[in-house]
Amino acid sequence: MITIRPSSARGQADIGWLKARYTFSFARYYDPHHMGFRSLRVINEDRIAPGRGFGTHPHDNMEILTYIISGQLRHQDSTGASAVIGPGDVQHMTAGSGIEHSEVNASATDPVHLLQIWIEPERENLTPGHEEGHFSTAQHPHRNRLRLVAARDPSDGALTVYQDIRLWAATLDPGAKVTQTLAKGRHAWIQVVRGSLTVNGSTLAGGDGAAISDEPSLAIAAAEESEFLLFELA
Repeated sequence: MITIRPSSARGQADIGWLKARYTFSFARYYDPHHMGFRSLRVINEDRIAPGRGFGTHPHDNMEILTYIISGQLRHQDSTGASAVIGPGDVQHMTAGSGIEHSEVNASATDPVHLLQIWIEPERENLTPGHEEGHFSTAQHPHRNRLRLVAARDPSDGALTVYQDIRLWAATLDPGAKVTQTLAKGRHAWIQVVRGSLTVNGSTLAGGDGAAISDEPSLAIAAAEESEFLLFELA
């Protein structure tokens, strides 16, 4: 079963320096029918104006991933980590027992466009931590295939997330296809970053998401150049 969450149905916020779309309930946007999917709690698509951003603020007991689509984001947190991340970079924080961080557009002239993803951890009060990696899927040999970005049991340089998930990223050329098998009892969420896909015959456009259950395999084909994330979930 594939249930599409259209981009146009998402919650939204516009406070001038921040324009956001919310796949699931977040902040002042509340929809009891869209509180998350399995352990996936938040997918926010944010556009942050030059030189602006989120000042230092706290989180706890959440796995937080930041996926940069375009632009540059400056990150600092209470573990001592500091970094500027750009397209193809993914950052992971274990908020655990408590972490404070800031996220600010590192450019004075260009906006930054990103996805922020929250995943409920498998247990509470983990030791706070931070890591990042570069996972560009735009160039060969990573183009036109699924690339593992994060997992509880990572491989090939993927980030470690403390939950039973596997997160893949992909960029497909027009007409390209990838397939993914889902073990019995596993679920998936696909989030389209840009382009247009079919997933087992269902069409998704940029910004669309889809909850997937009771599908033994996924056949994902691009109608145009497309970028997407695939979450495999317990």
